[in-house]
Amino acid sequence: MPDVQTSEAQKIETLIQAVASLQGAVFIRNGTQHSPKEAADHLRLKWKNAGSRVKTAPDFIRLCASESSMSGRPYEIRLKDGRTVLSRDWLWTELKRMEAGR
Repeated sequence: MPDVQTSEAQKIETLIQAVASLQGAVFIRNGTQHSPKEAADHLRLKWKNAGSRVKTAPDFIRLCASESSMSGRPYEIRLKDGRTVLSRDWLWTELKRMEAGR
């Protein structure tokens, strides 16, 4: 039987890697633009700081990757094609895609 925590941690790390590898994207946090690598580093830090509150990939999206814990403003991603999406929506789509591929 697989270790649920390990597989969930792997899903979270895969989501963070997907963020880090978004070519040409800009991450908007509290009105400030950040590179994909900076965004991934920030998400890892938030995940670490959330500790045991994050047990699953959906927990990670909800608690760490959707909005600023300081201002409550949603995180956004401006994609290479110019569209701006909520990071929460992008990550949910990515998680569903990842789980469908198993």
